[in-house]
Amino acid sequence: MRLWAAPDHARLVFDLSGPSSANVFSLDGPARLVIDLEDSQLEADPDSLSLEDSAISTVRTGTRNGNGLRVVLELNREVEPRHFTLAPNDQYGHRLVVDLEYPGESAVENPIDPIEAMIRDQEMEAQRASAQVGDSEQASSPADEPRVSEEARPHPRRDIIIAVDAGHGGEDPGAIGPSGTREKDVVLDISQRLANTINAVDGFKAVLIRDGDYYLGLRQRTQLAREQKADFFVSIHADAFNSPRPQGSSVYALSQRGATSETAQWLADSENRSDLIGGVDGSLSLRDKDQVLRGVLLDLTMTATLNDSLSIGGQVLDQLKRVNRLHKSRVEQAGFMVLKSPDIPSLLIETGFISNPDEERRLRDPVHQQQIAEAIFSGLKRHFERYPPPASLLAWQRDNQGRPSGDEYRIQSGDTLSAIAVRHGVPINQLKQANDLNGDVIRVGQVLRIPSS
Repeated sequence: MRLWAAPDHARLVFDLSGPSSANVFSLDGPARLVIDLEDSQLEADPDSLSLEDSAISTVRTGTRNGNGLRVVLELNREVEPRHFTLAPNDQYGHRLVVDLEYPGESAVENPIDPIEAMIRDQEMEAQRASAQVGDSEQASSPADEPRVSEEARPHPRRDIIIAVDAGHGGEDPGAIGPSGTREKDVVLDISQRLANTINAVDGFKAVLIRDGDYYLGLRQRTQLAREQKADFFVSIHADAFNSPRPQGSSVYALSQRGATSETAQWLADSENRSDLIGGVDGSLSLRDKDQVLRGVLLDLTMTATLNDSLSIGGQVLDQLKRVNRLHKSRVEQAGFMVLKSPDIPSLLIETGFISNPDEERRLRDPVHQQQIAEAIFSGLKRHFERYPPPASLLAWQRDNQGRPSGDEYRIQSGDTLSAIAVRHGVPINQLKQANDLNGDVIRVGQVLRIPSS
């Protein structure tokens, strides 16, 4: 018996000597979960299970109907149970998996504050609703027409949110090195170091998708990033091959046409199979959408996020080569399921080959782990300093760098630059200069800095 506790669920795994079916049901007064296995005997010691941070207070076992096994879990909180069986794989034999999901809980330990999320949603809605207007388009709205002035709300100066995903976890150890180093352990160490590096810089916030030794489905990982309003998703892994010779770091973005090389295709299949270990379907259905509409929606969203992913990936590669050999000198593209989030730019980073004895040793080294983390963040930071998301602190710093102090005004429908200049008593060329405007085109919802007259 093996148990993993996550913030939003606990997973109990029974290792079986052969296939078996189970009957799982709940009892009240007190709350219990009963697991009955026919023709089974217990060889594990339930007292050896660490129940810390799980919904299970006590595990009791007994014989049922002479040849069956009954396991009773005494619960300390409300759970929604589900169970399934798994066939043998490279690491384990037959298994029964019992998941205890906690209603209303998030897998992320420190979820985004609802007010912060609301501000972000409002800013994004303003961006979608914005329409370009110019003096030539506003002939029907004279500059001297009286208007009610709407003062701009303070700039949110929000953090750029980076979702950091440590690959594998729980009963899925990932690749295993020649000395027994497990991929799930080293990538969690690197991910935690990366999160700490991110959080140490103003204007950035890290969200750890997995902060302990437990498994999350591949779709669930990207869904959690979406729930946390992530601007970017980075999944950390350690490569492996059937030969000890390959070495170096690689960076992958999603390919819309599949993998760009045979090796990339093999890696994509290897990572995607881990969803079967977790018992998650991983399918995405758009059956309720028209065939043409499905294609258009995916093309529009994927093209934008893929371009961002490739741009960021290039920056990350430039930094990684300073601390480690590169296995590939350009951003590879493959069909990793964990990257299939059309609305969030994302990368999968293979930090090194755990199957290479020298790189296995380096991947365990805390100093090298920190160097890898700093290189990854340096690449991300360089991109976002150049292309900061709207409403972010970095966008505010870019827009206000070296500008004179003054008031702000939020553009309303029907506004023109000349009308705004007259209303605030400033020359139009001074208004353009204060806001780095080359023409007369402005957007509804855009905030203008009004220079002191």
